[in-house]
Parts: sequence; C-alpha cells; structure tokens
Amino acid sequence: MARIFYDGIVDLGDLEKKIKKIARTQEEREELYRLVDEIVHHRVIGCILDELPREHHGEFMEKLVKKPHDEGLLEYLAQRIKKDVEEFIKYEVHKLAVELMGYVEEKTRPEYEFTKVRDKKLKDKN
Repeated sequence: MARIFYDGIVDLGDLEKKIKKIARTQEEREELYRLVDEIVHHRVIGCILDELPREHHGEFMEKLVKKPHDEGLLEYLAQRIKKDVEEFIKYEVHKLAVELMGYVEEKTRPEYEFTKVRDKKLKDKN
C-alpha cells in the first residue's frame, strides 16, 4: 500500500517476521503483506471514525483521499478526538496484530493442516 499518515506510529514487526517464516514464495509473502495492510487500514479508519464526531467525517475523508500520506492528519484528528490519537492508533493496531498473529499461528499449526486434509477427504467421499 502507498504511504499513509499513520505509518510512522504503527509497528507490525512481529507479524512481518511471522509472515516471512510461513510464506513459501515471494509472491505469497507480498500477498500476505497486502492483505495485512488492507486489514490494518480498514481497522484504523473504522476506529478513527468511531471516535471522530460525525460532523467531521466528510472533511476527514476528503483530506484522507487527497493526501493519505499527510501526517498533518494526525494533528487534525488530535484537535477533534478527545483521546491521544497516536496512542489510540498504536493500541488498535497492536490489538489487531495480536489477533492476526493468533490467526496465523492457528492456521499454520501442523494439526490444522491434518484437519484440513482430513475434512477434504471426507467431503470428497460424500
């Protein structure tokens, strides 16, 4: 994804390491990174809109569409949201990263692969 205003305050290092470990090809790794970027973006924007008073939604979205990389958006939000915006975003992204790590851990366990193969064989028999 292109650079976005909150990039400098989020840390997905552990998740990136996990993706590097599990991805079998460069293409798969890039696809996983793209999916994570999209998921993070949707979560961050959704959480911001939940906290931002409704009367500012249109203006914020216009600014975001015009200049998604503009770190001035953090200041814009800080003036309109009662929470510490940077800490709020860090917290939300951290929670999401933990969720995604749990999901990745679950889906990459050997017993998950066994169950998936077993279920496919049972389905094919029916």
